[in-house]
Amino acid sequence: MDIIVLAGGLSTERDVSFITGTQVSQALRKCGHRVILLDVFMGYSDKEEDVSNIFERWEEVSVKTGQITSEAPDIAKIKSMRADQSDCFFGPNVIRMCQGADIVFMALHGENGENGKIQAAFDLFGIKYTGTGYLSSALAMDKGMSKQLFEANGIPTPKGISMKRAKRTDSFAQTGLLFPCVVKPCCGGSSIGVSIVETEVQYQAALDEAFKYEDEIVIESYVKGREFSVGVIDCQALPVIEIAPVEGFYDYKNKYKAGSAVETCPADIPDEIAKQMQHYAEKIAVVLGLNTYSRSDFLLNEKNEIYCLEANTLPGMTPTSLLPQEAQAVGMSFEELCQELIRISLKKYQ
Repeated sequence: MDIIVLAGGLSTERDVSFITGTQVSQALRKCGHRVILLDVFMGYSDKEEDVSNIFERWEEVSVKTGQITSEAPDIAKIKSMRADQSDCFFGPNVIRMCQGADIVFMALHGENGENGKIQAAFDLFGIKYTGTGYLSSALAMDKGMSKQLFEANGIPTPKGISMKRAKRTDSFAQTGLLFPCVVKPCCGGSSIGVSIVETEVQYQAALDEAFKYEDEIVIESYVKGREFSVGVIDCQALPVIEIAPVEGFYDYKNKYKAGSAVETCPADIPDEIAKQMQHYAEKIAVVLGLNTYSRSDFLLNEKNEIYCLEANTLPGMTPTSLLPQEAQAVGMSFEELCQELIRISLKKYQ
């Protein structure tokens, strides 16, 4: 197959996306596919050209990537680097190259990758892609909206509220919550902009931090407990994985720096709890319409009560990512996983 692995973009998870894209590209090439790793924002070349035979030059065309830094990328700087300085999100030749592929493997993370906008555009352009469609992507990306859907469908989630920048209130009492609490961007990922707060002063600083990234945020009760994740592929839950950060919580650095977290799969928890967590992960996929693959994150408190935090429609595929580890626990290699995600995604178009 001729495959475009689409990465980069303008989200705060741009660097993470490139590592996912690099790993997926290498795996698919090992399986015999012709694969181009493409930056959705920068595109290929600054001029219109014949891309009909572009896959014959996949190695020359593919983006060369570096390592994930400890800080989120400077998006303004990234924007300034694009030669054509167009207002169009799609870089030069991106749409035409994607139209020439058998499928686009979505290695994007964060805004304009997981929020459904690119999926909707691809539907209009007749481009096939991996992962769920535009509406389910948008619902899962919006933590405030997905929290409401969880509550309406009996999926336990921490008590919380949404707050828009225009209606910001620095009085914590008006939230109706108790300290400690968590403040986070509504549609962000990789724990960027997330704060755990215990005082009024910390709360106001956390609002400042979260509003750096978005105009809407989520404030929810802090649940002290162990962290878990459950992948779902083609409606079937994978084994539960536990994530235990060496220091602090599972933030941006701990997610992508090797050795910053201890990950155990299958998780060392009673079978009945694991099954319940897997049940919730499968139910989340149904409620949000995640019809190909996804990964849901959970907390388990000291009373063995389960709380769902969020669902991810394009789980990371980096060397330290969770979904590949869960797949490996059931005997699926990384190469097999990448091919399986393509197979089940193509079922949408049959």
